[in-house]
Amino acid sequence: MTRRTVAAFSFSLICSLSFICTSNGQALAAKKRKGVSAPESAAAGSTDQGSPVLERALKLYDAKEYQGASIELFKVVEGETPDGEANKKKAEFFMGKTLYNLKFLSASLTFFDRIVEAGATHPYYGETLKWLASLAQELSDSTAVIDRIGKYDRKELDQPALESVKDQLYFLLGRSFYRKREFDQAVSLFRAVPKESKYYVKAKLFEGATFVQEYKGKDAAEAFKEVLRVSTEGGDKPELKPYEELANLSLARTFYSTGQYQLAAKYYDRVSPESYDWANSLFESSWANFMLKTAGYPKALGNIHTLQAPYFENFVKPESVAEALTVRATIYFYNCLYDRAAEAIVDFNKRVPALAQELAKVVQGTTDNTEFFELALKIQKGKSGLPKNVERAAKAVLSDLSLSRRFDYIEQLDGEMKRFDESEAAWKSTAVANAVYTDLTLQKSLTINEAGDLARVRVTRLVSELAQLIKRVIKIEYEILQGEKGTLQQEIVTEQQVTKSNKSKEVGNVRVDDEHLFWPFTGEYWRDELGYYRVKLLNKCTRSAPEGAPAGPTE
Repeated sequence: MTRRTVAAFSFSLICSLSFICTSNGQALAAKKRKGVSAPESAAAGSTDQGSPVLERALKLYDAKEYQGASIELFKVVEGETPDGEANKKKAEFFMGKTLYNLKFLSASLTFFDRIVEAGATHPYYGETLKWLASLAQELSDSTAVIDRIGKYDRKELDQPALESVKDQLYFLLGRSFYRKREFDQAVSLFRAVPKESKYYVKAKLFEGATFVQEYKGKDAAEAFKEVLRVSTEGGDKPELKPYEELANLSLARTFYSTGQYQLAAKYYDRVSPESYDWANSLFESSWANFMLKTAGYPKALGNIHTLQAPYFENFVKPESVAEALTVRATIYFYNCLYDRAAEAIVDFNKRVPALAQELAKVVQGTTDNTEFFELALKIQKGKSGLPKNVERAAKAVLSDLSLSRRFDYIEQLDGEMKRFDESEAAWKSTAVANAVYTDLTLQKSLTINEAGDLARVRVTRLVSELAQLIKRVIKIEYEILQGEKGTLQQEIVTEQQVTKSNKSKEVGNVRVDDEHLFWPFTGEYWRDELGYYRVKLLNKCTRSAPEGAPAGPTE
């Protein structure tokens, strides 16, 4: 296993939250770098007399002449001086700090890795935690750092020297336990983050996600509601808004998973159009309203209509669009509107089967992960040469946030490589520079391979999901034909909304309050109308359905 392994989370909150955490961390990177309070002085640590090379290295470090310091420190680390083991370990620690200050973060983490692997016997094991916290803020993908922090015991986070970063370390160690599915310890750490900490809201979101993994809906809902309370207390602080949106979406998903569909629909409606997840919330809300049957059908169909707007072309996942068409067909079918159901199926068949075939060709085009990574890059830039609908569908799944972090990390490594190329020629000819260059090329190669493999997995999964939807549509087509013939199986009939007479009945009341106007859709989407569409529906199930079949809930 490579150093940079990212677990796949079943609950999509984690990807969104990780994106927020990473974005905020990078925004604060410069401030964090100035605020690092790990011992900067070379006098800290071992008191053993060092070699002249080590003494010179430490003086260069104190003078912030980091290139010169790295050359001398590397000699000590590699055993080119008479220094003993204690001084070699000291040089190792200062190498990590020196490379951090040179902004070669990948190589810096490599040296701190050595200390973490050595464990508590290393004299700088505890101090390394503070530098790992800083790296977690700066790296585009902090997964490797979280794994390293996961090597520590909780008690090691409580040392006085780590007071300034203790809350962050509680949060990161909690994430490590979450990744290892050690949920009790994860929750304990998330709850250890105090309310006044800037990590409190993030910790509460992860606490809720942890309870979701344990199927503890009530506890999860309480954690997510605490995020909303903090957001309300914080007033109009813009930094809290993304967490508020994520908490609403997470509450909606939690209530949906526990069968509380009205509450789920309520919280889906609270996700604002400015949210990154608005398109997802509209689609998922369609399912919640579908489960409300008669009371929810008009809004479910309205949301599906909204998702057809050009505005969402690059925001809605292709499998969601395809699945939405099956929901539309099913609603019409359950209300005996067989012609409308058939139209939805025709729409599906025009779009999906051919798309699935073309995406399968994309997956089969190469078995090389590096080549697939290059193709994924072209897809993201809209320069793949694939048919527009195929490229758009692939781009949607390649926008997965865990995959995006890998792409961002590769870009960050490219930035470090450029920094290396721009370094002084004399330094680039040294042994330490060669080690930095080797680390950069290795990490980039490994990450490209992982990113290419993950990109292939994402597109392959999309092809599989579309294949399942195609099978579902074939079944719906058969049921429509049977319904038109009046020979539906009893279990299907009981799902239909049967009326008590031969007259068609309007399903759901589309009401307009004093703050809204009723405006018929004329074929053109307007941005301020998105999310407000409702579809009037007539139930045509009459005596052709069995006597006494349930009508389902009304209002």
